[in-house]
Amino acid sequence: MTETPIHDGMASTPFPEVSGRAKGYEKRAVDAFLERARQAFEADEAGALRSTEVRAVSFPLVRHGYAVAPVDAALGRVEDAFAAREREHALSRRGARAWVAETRDTAQVVLDRLGRPRGERFERVSLLQYGYRVDEVDVVADRIARYLAAGEPVTPGQVRAVAFRMQRGGYRETQVDVVLDAVVEVMLAVG
Repeated sequence: MTETPIHDGMASTPFPEVSGRAKGYEKRAVDAFLERARQAFEADEAGALRSTEVRAVSFPLVRHGYAVAPVDAALGRVEDAFAAREREHALSRRGARAWVAETRDTAQVVLDRLGRPRGERFERVSLLQYGYRVDEVDVVADRIARYLAAGEPVTPGQVRAVAFRMQRGGYRETQVDVVLDAVVEVMLAVG
């Protein structure tokens, strides 16, 4: 005797929903993006969807949406899968030597940036604007620099999950975000 699942007419959701006044990711936007990612991955067309696009996706925050943390964790796994495929395609197209050289160059650019003195690693916004807290960014930058220079353990998930508080005259957000994205790319490139 085989059991059949019982459905009560409600489609099961892939992620938990937030309750009360809390906000989560808009369900339709998440579902649509994940369906697009699934189709692109199954089609196995190079460039149909890139890992950087997965990392950059954002969703509106709404009441009764999907809980943010589980969606972000799933997006991290999707990004990892696309990055692994991109690495395979690049290795077969350009060869290991070219792939390693490109990854090494990117890592060196990041390391040069993070090797600057604390408080001077990124451009600062004016004292009338808010940017990322300098001390918090510098702590993360030191840890990433140790990863790149000496192999101190850091995972792509840890870098993706970094969040900084804001301060007047802080580091320019876009510059910090670009470097963090480059770090994730390097980490995913080396597997």
